[in-house]
Amino acid sequence: MTSQTARHREAPLTLLRRAAGPPREVFDKVTRFLHVLDTYRTGRGVRARLQRLHALGHIDRIPTPVQLTVGSADMMRFFINPAAADYYASQGIDYWLHVTLRFLDDPSSLADPVGFFSTRDAIIGHLMQVVHANPVYDLQLLSAFDDGLDELQLQIQELIAGTHPRAQSIGAIVEEPDYHERLLAFVRAWRRDPRAPAPLRSNVAASPEFSEMERTFGSLTTAMRYFCRLPSTPLGALRHLRTVKKFPWHLGEPAKGRTAASTAP
Repeated sequence: MTSQTARHREAPLTLLRRAAGPPREVFDKVTRFLHVLDTYRTGRGVRARLQRLHALGHIDRIPTPVQLTVGSADMMRFFINPAAADYYASQGIDYWLHVTLRFLDDPSSLADPVGFFSTRDAIIGHLMQVVHANPVYDLQLLSAFDDGLDELQLQIQELIAGTHPRAQSIGAIVEEPDYHERLLAFVRAWRRDPRAPAPLRSNVAASPEFSEMERTFGSLTTAMRYFCRLPSTPLGALRHLRTVKKFPWHLGEPAKGRTAASTAP
């Protein structure tokens, strides 16, 4: 196996063409993207998905719509974006080129940071196109679909075999040549035992700050606990977004034996 992926070897214009894929795929991409936007507008199916995840034990308590909004913003600005930018810098990869490649491959993958507004295949595509800080969050999300984990496993196998319809476009994005093999092995292990150790992305595992935040945002369970500690009123949410400029450690998932705080409404 080569030690580098196409993402490291090929010129930016070649990668952009590969990520865009053939014109016949544009309709499906636009359809998935419009689905996310329409779900934001209507909220259709989101409550049912949250209730399903609660019934499965992946969520202790369901956040309110306001908490879902402000929690999504916090997850993006404090963890996802900074940790991703740090990772791509360590890989010698331009972060914004990476974002552009992801958008060309599937615009819906960038439109929904929490995953509650996305289709099954959009979540699967997102998990396959990005080396995740921790894939547990997305595996729990896919558990809300009756065939979510089966389909994920099948599509990863197809991607490894080169038969997946998005093999070329996803191959233009992923940075680590063995990512999909490692992801498939973890999916199988997690399905046998959800306590299986998650394969944390290298820069997250190596950083005390990111690994501490991963304890909050790495799984759906702990992320939703954080969301539920946030303000539940629009005024409180606006105040939080305006005044809180760094990750509020006292609201994060505590180490064993400690208790997290909560904010006022």
